[in-house]
Amino acid sequence: MGALTGKTALVTGASRGIGRAIAERLAAEGARVGVHYGSNDDAAKSVVAAIQDAGGEAFALRAELGVPGDAAALWAEFDRHADGLDILVNNAGIGLLAPVEGVQEADFDRVFAVNVKSLFFITQQALGRLRDGGRVINLSSATTRIAMPNIVAYSATKGAIDTLTLTLAEALAPRGITVNAVAPGIIETDLNPWLAIPEMRATAESWSALGRTGTPADVAGVAAFLASDASGWTTGQVIDVSGGSALGNGPSAKR
Repeated sequence: MGALTGKTALVTGASRGIGRAIAERLAAEGARVGVHYGSNDDAAKSVVAAIQDAGGEAFALRAELGVPGDAAALWAEFDRHADGLDILVNNAGIGLLAPVEGVQEADFDRVFAVNVKSLFFITQQALGRLRDGGRVINLSSATTRIAMPNIVAYSATKGAIDTLTLTLAEALAPRGITVNAVAPGIIETDLNPWLAIPEMRATAESWSALGRTGTPADVAGVAAFLASDASGWTTGQVIDVSGGSALGNGPSAKR
């Protein structure tokens, strides 16, 4: 039996990248996993199939985030497959590559709608489904402590998530529900295609104290710990998963 046997989890944005890795890791630990996705049916089906082929349990649910009624639509889909929740992983998010002077208002609204507003209301509407002793895991970013001027609005959304993590941890503590965040650094996913350029990859690797970029599995391992009983005395924390990026040799040190 795995550490999460008998648990039901929901991972938002689980059709690719970090979300997929987390969904597959939680399933490998025994959880039945809801694989949320926004639009790519084939990608979501691939995740479910991979989990089932490995002997796990999973189901897909589609809901577009960042639009009115997104949280209600997501939970309506979830309720068709499950009657309760033990683990909520708020992974879904979008990026916005632009310096402060280049951020357009519509883009600003969109990144906050997806990364912050949907997370807030998904969590709010999870509370009636989330069992006492449950887990909420939010995806933050190392950019909340490392100045990255070209993704300023995106970084601001992750700062909001850190604050929500802290306050939700206090609010849900009487029910034994822990709330933590995971803050990845530069991870090898399709959201970072520039890592295929040798010079840029070398620069990214130089920022990490461990001398490499991260993988989705690096993040999934921490998420699996936070989802387990072993993390029951850990709440309100933002756990850095950046390989020690910018501990003295990061972007600011290169100026």
